[in-house]
Amino acid sequence: MDEEYDVIVLGTGLTECILSGIMSVNGKKVLHMDRNPYYGGESSSITPLEELYKRFSLPDTPPESMGRGRDWNVDLIPKFLMANALMLMLRVFASLIAGQLVKMLLYTEVTRYLDFKVVEGSFVYKGGKIYKVPSTETEALASNLMGMFEKRRFRKFLVFVANFDENDPKTFEGVDPKTTTMRDVYKKFDLGQDVIDFTGHALALYRTDDYLDVPCLETINRIKLYSESLARYGKSPYLYPLYGLGELPQGFARLSAIYGGTYMLNKPVDEIVMEGGKVIGVKSEGEVARCKQLICDPSYIPDRVRKAGQVIRVICILSHPIKNTNDANSCQIIIPQNQVNRNSDIYVCMISYAHNVAAQGKYIAIVSTTVETSEPENEIEPALELLEPIDQKFVAISDLYEPTDDGTESQIFASRSYDATTHFETTCNDIKDIYKRMTGSDFDFENMKRKQNDVFGEDEQ
Repeated sequence: MDEEYDVIVLGTGLTECILSGIMSVNGKKVLHMDRNPYYGGESSSITPLEELYKRFSLPDTPPESMGRGRDWNVDLIPKFLMANALMLMLRVFASLIAGQLVKMLLYTEVTRYLDFKVVEGSFVYKGGKIYKVPSTETEALASNLMGMFEKRRFRKFLVFVANFDENDPKTFEGVDPKTTTMRDVYKKFDLGQDVIDFTGHALALYRTDDYLDVPCLETINRIKLYSESLARYGKSPYLYPLYGLGELPQGFARLSAIYGGTYMLNKPVDEIVMEGGKVIGVKSEGEVARCKQLICDPSYIPDRVRKAGQVIRVICILSHPIKNTNDANSCQIIIPQNQVNRNSDIYVCMISYAHNVAAQGKYIAIVSTTVETSEPENEIEPALELLEPIDQKFVAISDLYEPTDDGTESQIFASRSYDATTHFETTCNDIKDIYKRMTGSDFDFENMKRKQNDVFGEDEQ
C-alpha cells in the first residue's frame, strides 16, 4: 500500500465507484478502499433476508412464508434508471438521448457486467388514488387524470414538447427557452394545477416547485427525455438491475480494475494525511498511501460536511402487487407535494421476484421522502395506505450530508448523501459536479467512448 496514487477513493457507494471507474479510464492511478467487507456503503444490497432483520434489530427471524432467505436481495436505497431500450438490446455505446446514469453505463462499458429489466409502470397520486402517468398524446386522451377539455389542452402541450427543438426557433411557438419560465409555459396552454403537479414531478422529476420560476428549457428537455424513453419501452422509461442495485458499484469496480485500479475492502482508514492544507495521503494499519486527490463519502470526513436534512425510508414486504397498477410486478409511484400539503414529494419504488430480489410471489416496496416534521412516519402514511396489507416494515431515518466547501483547496472531494428520490438523476449531477471540480472540465461522454475504443476496439462497440 506504500505507493503514490493520483486519486484515492474512500467508500464504495455508487457515486464513489463511478468516479473511480471514470478516473481509471482517464489514465489516473487509483486506489479504492472501503472500511466495510462489502460494496455499496449506505446504498448496499442486503442478503439473505435474515441479515435485513438483524440490521434493523428486529427481535424475530423471517417467517417461513417469506421463503428462502437467500432468495432475497434488498436494496437499502433503491433508485430506477431512466434510459432507452437500445441499452438492453445492443450493450454498446450510443449517441442517443438517455438518462445520465445510462450514458455513464454505456460510455464506460459497465453494461458488460450487468443485466436489466424494464420497470412495468409509472404512476402518480391524485386525490387518494393512483393513475398511470400520461406522457404521450394517446395516453393523454385516454387518461382518467383529466377532464375532456384538460386532456385536449395537455395533448397540445405534449405535441409542443415533442416538436420542440432548441436549435430551431420555428418550434418555439412564442416561447423563449432561455427567458420564458415554466410557469408561463403552463399558462400558455391553460393547464390546471393537478396537471402541473404530475407534469413537473412525475414527468420532469422535480422534487419541489422551484423549477416553475426559472427558464423552461431544462424542464422541456426533461419531459422529452421521459416521453422518448417511454416510447422506446412501452411500459415505462425505467430500468432496474437484476439482483438489485448492489451490482452497479461492482460493475464500475470491475471497470476500474481493467484500467489498473486497485481495490481494498475491509480496510480501516486511520487518518487522512494533510500537509499545508492539502491532502497528501491516507493512513491505514500503519501504512500511508500517498495521493494528489481524494474522493470519499461523507462518513469518512465528518468535519468537512454539514447536515442538510433527513430522509425517511420504509422498506415494506408485500405478498401482492400494489392495487390499481394492473398487477405490475414493478412500478414507481410519485405523490406530488401539493397533493398531500407538503413541501416535497413522497416516492414509492416497488420491485419483486421478477427482478430476482425477492422470493417467488413476494414484492418489495420502499417509501421515501424528505423529513419535514418531528413525526416522519406520519408523513408517509398516504403512501403506506396504498400498499396495504403489509407483511413487514423496516423503518430507517437517515441524516443527509453535503460538503462544506468545493474541495479545490484541500483536494478532498466529498459526495452528497443520497436523497429521497427514486431515480438517479440527482446522483449523476453530483458525480458530474465532483468531476468538474477535480479536473476543471465538464464530463465528456464522447471522450469516454474514444478511450474505450482504445482498449476494446471499434468492432466491439
